[in-house]
Amino acid sequence: MNNSTIVLLCSILLVVLGIVMVALGLKAGILPPTVTGIGFFVTAVALMAAGRK
Repeated sequence: MNNSTIVLLCSILLVVLGIVMVALGLKAGILPPTVTGIGFFVTAVALMAAGRK
């Protein structure tokens, strides 16, 4: 696997985990998992942007 494939897979995994965290946080009505899920989205976008350079 080359570097861009690894970055893409990690980004996809972060997005999936972010969706799960946001869903769990909203379902339970607690803020910390929701904020963590949003942080996963931001990290995934940063990884994808860095991988395209």
